[in-house]
Amino acid sequence: MINLILEVSKKDEEIGRLLERVKEYAEVYILAKNRQKGCNGMGEVATLRDEFNSVLEELIRYCRERGYIGDVIIDIDQFAHDILKMG
Repeated sequence: MINLILEVSKKDEEIGRLLERVKEYAEVYILAKNRQKGCNGMGEVATLRDEFNSVLEELIRYCRERGYIGDVIIDIDQFAHDILKMG
């Protein structure tokens, strides 16, 4: 799915904008998650995960409305790691 979104983002400026937001939120979320020690920071990580999920849902909703993708089930953590690997 990421590859499809990246390909479409070359032609659709709005997807490009949304994708950049998703990348930014993913980066902050993963950084905080990796730095979390035990129970310290759990609330902050949960909040960042919710914020990341919100922008990701916005991107997915936009893609569905345009017919780029159908219904999908996404592992949020895996998507965050994958989007960061893509650059």
